[in-house]
Amino acid sequence: MPTPAIRLVRRTGRLLSALVAVATLVAAFLALLALTDGAGSGLAAWLTTLGAGAVLALWRGRHRTRPARLVPFLPVIVAATLTAAVCIPSVPTARRYPPALPFVVTQHWSLATGSRVAVYHYRPANPGTRHPIPLVYLNGGPVRAISVLDHRFLQLLARRGYDVYAYEQAGGGRSDLLPMSQYTISRSVRDLAAFIDRLHQGKVDILGFSSGGVVLTRALAAPRVAARLHRAIIAEPGPMDGPTAHITGHKGRESARGLAPAMTGPRSTHVPRYAVAFGLMRLGLLTPDTGLIGQAEGDNAFTAADLGSDTASAYCARDAHRIPTEDTARNFSFSPAASLRIQQTVKDSPSIAARLRRSRTPAMLMIAECSSQVRQWATAVLAHDPAIQRTQYMPGVGHHMWNGLDDNDDRAVAVITAFLQGKPAPLPNYPTRDDIPAFLRNHE
Repeated sequence: MPTPAIRLVRRTGRLLSALVAVATLVAAFLALLALTDGAGSGLAAWLTTLGAGAVLALWRGRHRTRPARLVPFLPVIVAATLTAAVCIPSVPTARRYPPALPFVVTQHWSLATGSRVAVYHYRPANPGTRHPIPLVYLNGGPVRAISVLDHRFLQLLARRGYDVYAYEQAGGGRSDLLPMSQYTISRSVRDLAAFIDRLHQGKVDILGFSSGGVVLTRALAAPRVAARLHRAIIAEPGPMDGPTAHITGHKGRESARGLAPAMTGPRSTHVPRYAVAFGLMRLGLLTPDTGLIGQAEGDNAFTAADLGSDTASAYCARDAHRIPTEDTARNFSFSPAASLRIQQTVKDSPSIAARLRRSRTPAMLMIAECSSQVRQWATAVLAHDPAIQRTQYMPGVGHHMWNGLDDNDDRAVAVITAFLQGKPAPLPNYPTRDDIPAFLRNHE
């Protein structure tokens, strides 16, 4: 008769074998998800895994007594239970749009491109100081709602006499969704041109922030679109094309990433379905158009807390414990799949440097001291666009330069309005093109 120690060893061995079987089946399910691109909300991978596991369990139990034949099925049942959660939606699969903002009317414009976008208009607070050229704001993301923090900044510009328009990119915020294949950086530029045409006010000034700065940079490299622009302000741009996107290296001074308290609130990534979907998409193992979760479901599921340390990376280290709330839970909206799709089209695009060198639209570049962006993303624009008339290096701020802290908003407004009005810059013109090598060495 086996001793208690031998029985314990045997039980432990059987338990470990069962755990290995469960892990193997889960790994097989994830591999099949990737191979099938999540077809049928993941059911194709789930049913295949379940079927293969059942066949294997039958084979393993073929020489056992009748009750013992059921034992090999236990890992299959456990694995099937664990993976079934990946196939079941826990949020609505039809798009839920954010409710209307209480302080500005949401308009919806149908553009000539076929996009239907949410538009916000801030009229000059004092008509007597109204500037004659409309100012259009392109927010970052890409495919993200304009945050309440940004809306406050736009209101500040309107109080300075600017007729401010902003729109959320197709798929972002309150704008209608597009088929996933239509989310491209080229479509974003065409939407900008169509939006300007829809304004019917002639040329416009443009302020493009982050990924909005990428859209603006590429518009400057497209003569037919650039002809619609009066002045351009490129603030903290992402990579303008494929060659730039593959640059790694210099970044700004230390950001609050890793120093700020963790974001609070619900996270979609605590739900197995969305943790797997967004994780595999981020790794490139699922396409943005995956059959696992639809675009609308992914948009509904994603929360501000899912951004994690990305928000903290937009602030200086010194501000780690006083990062403002950028948005409300009701207004926050971000399309992770569409965003990845647009970013990939930038990475896949050829160089626009030659076309950008023909730009003649007066432009200004804004760079933050604690920028989390790769420095060469901004300096590439400076190096290739001969129409950039000044660069403003903004001390004491991170990627999100207008953030409601201290006098940061007022300083950003001063820089922007001085350029738009052709007045002397409040800060030195730095870096210039000749300064780029030293700037990359000295400002990390």
